[in-house]
Amino acid sequence: MTITPIELSGQDERGFTAEYYHERLGQQLIIFRKAGTVSGRHYHKGLSLTKAPEIFILLTGTCTVNWRYVNEEAVQSANLIGPVKLEIPAHTWHELVMHTDCTCIELNSISEHKNDTFYT
Repeated sequence: MTITPIELSGQDERGFTAEYYHERLGQQLIIFRKAGTVSGRHYHKGLSLTKAPEIFILLTGTCTVNWRYVNEEAVQSANLIGPVKLEIPAHTWHELVMHTDCTCIELNSISEHKNDTFYT
């Protein structure tokens, strides 16, 4: 048996994020968000393979995902109850509004996220 602590990568008023190395998949994010906070409000161009599409798994909690294609005005919404998997295409602005405390996995690293995140 091997037990490995997972250290935090960042923390703010929304909650905290940890990054871990998955021996089969590489660096991954574990995201803990507090009820009433918002994450995202950005889009990815698909410069990284992990962002075309972005794969985001809501493990626990409830939230609303809002999205629109960057060249369109109409915003679409869906209410999510974990566990559920999101596949967010490149050039899709998105945000997650947390209704409860939420735990998520994002299948990319912090550096991949930073290198392929754009704001409108």
